[in-house]
Amino acid sequence: MEQFLDTFLNPVVLAKYTPAILQGTMVTVILSVLIVLCGIGLGAGLACIRAYRVRLISFVIVIFADVLRALPPLVVILLMFFGLPNVGILLSASVVLFIVLTLVLAAFAEEIVWAGITATPKGQWEAARSTGLTFTQTLFHVVLPQAMRMVIPPLTNRAIAITKMTALGMVIGVPDILGQATTAQSFSANASPLTLAAIAYVVLFLPFVIASRWLESRFASPGA
Repeated sequence: MEQFLDTFLNPVVLAKYTPAILQGTMVTVILSVLIVLCGIGLGAGLACIRAYRVRLISFVIVIFADVLRALPPLVVILLMFFGLPNVGILLSASVVLFIVLTLVLAAFAEEIVWAGITATPKGQWEAARSTGLTFTQTLFHVVLPQAMRMVIPPLTNRAIAITKMTALGMVIGVPDILGQATTAQSFSANASPLTLAAIAYVVLFLPFVIASRWLESRFASPGA
């Protein structure tokens, strides 16, 4: 037991590297917020554009969504980080991580929001158009609010899953929670910083997991 505590909960190591883990937590929080806002916004925008059913544009959006949902995010991260400099495009590790995860979330968000739009009863479209609303007004004022209400639970779950992937930034040197923890673990030759990182992830993401569970039950109820 004493050896276990010394390996995973060494008080000296924990005290020494807690500031670094807190710095990594701030990086993770900032990246996560930006990724969620931009990813969901872009995905919803693409779903709305697809609603106009312009064949070529819809085809491009579908290819974008399918490819990014099929590729492992780590592959795209490594491809951008190590490949783009060869064509003269230099991006920092944090920017690469932000771009890749935002695009991945946008791909999933587009399909989720599109499913919500297509699930909206056709009568809603017809009733709105019969009052004199244009297609765009119907989409944004009648259909999209109903669609977003239906897709909030899956969208929340996907956003949580993507933001946890900020840990992938470790492989390209992003100083997030896991990046700081693995660096600290290397210097200290002790696993305590990794334990601290695990605690940080639980404290950071558990409230959102609980909130997503509440949203699922809230919007699944008949009277929601």
